[in-house]
Amino acid sequence: MSPRQVDPVFRLQAEQLRAQGYDVSLVNDDVFRDGDPIRNIVAGSIVIYRGWMVKLDEYRRLNDSICSAGATLLTDPQSYALTHHLPNWYETLAEFTAETVVIKSSDDLVQTIAQLDWGGYFLKDFVKSLKVAGGSIVYSEADARRWVEQMIEYRDELEGGICIRRIEAFAPESERRYFVLNGVAHSAGGGAIPPPVQAAVDRIRSPFYSVDVAVTTDNRFRIVEIGDGQVSDLVGWTAEQFAAMWPLRS
Repeated sequence: MSPRQVDPVFRLQAEQLRAQGYDVSLVNDDVFRDGDPIRNIVAGSIVIYRGWMVKLDEYRRLNDSICSAGATLLTDPQSYALTHHLPNWYETLAEFTAETVVIKSSDDLVQTIAQLDWGGYFLKDFVKSLKVAGGSIVYSEADARRWVEQMIEYRDELEGGICIRRIEAFAPESERRYFVLNGVAHSAGGGAIPPPVQAAVDRIRSPFYSVDVAVTTDNRFRIVEIGDGQVSDLVGWTAEQFAAMWPLRS
C-alpha cells in the first residue's frame, strides 16, 4: 500500500519492462476516484495501465488524466469495456464459450434459473465470479440467493448485471491464459495457439486482452473468459515471459 512503490504483485513486471527501456510511472487511487493529474508521464507517449481491476467510470477518469498529460492510453475506454464486460464480447464468440443468459441485477434471478432448467449454473456479474465462501456454481434457488448475498458482502455490488452460464465439464488442470497484443496471440511457453484464441484475434478489436481457454472432457477447446490485458494477472506466466511479449526498446 505504499504510494511510492510498485505493488508487489506487479513489481517484477515493472523491473523487467524498465530493463527493456520502458518508462514506468505510478498511479494512485486519487486518479481513479477524482481524476487527479498523473505526474511523470512523457507527453506524446502511449501508455499501458498495469494494475488492479477498475470500474469503467474509474478507467474513464484514468484516460482523461492521461490525455491531460498529453499522452494516450493504448486501450481506450470503449476497448476496455469490450473485453472487461462479458456481454460485450459474448455474442462475437458465442460458439466457443458456454451458453450465457444476461439479466439485470434487479431482475428475478431465481425465476430466470427456474425457466432455464439447466440443472446447474455458473454465476458472475459482468466482470467477476465468487471465488470465496460458497463459490459461483449453484444448483438450487437457495444457492442462487446465497450467491447474491455473498457477492454483495464480498464485492459490495453486482457490477453491470448477472451472467448465467451453462456449466461445461473441463479436464482438470487444462485451463491456460493467452494474451493478445496488437493482433498477435501469445502463450506463456510459446506453444500453439488454439482455435478459439485465433478466432478472438480475428474478431475482437482491442489492442491488449487476455483469453482463458480450457479443454473439455470430450477434448474441445472452450473459452472460459476474456478480460482486458492490463488488469489480467499472469496465471501461469512468469514476469520474464510477460515482458518478452512487448517489443524491446532502447
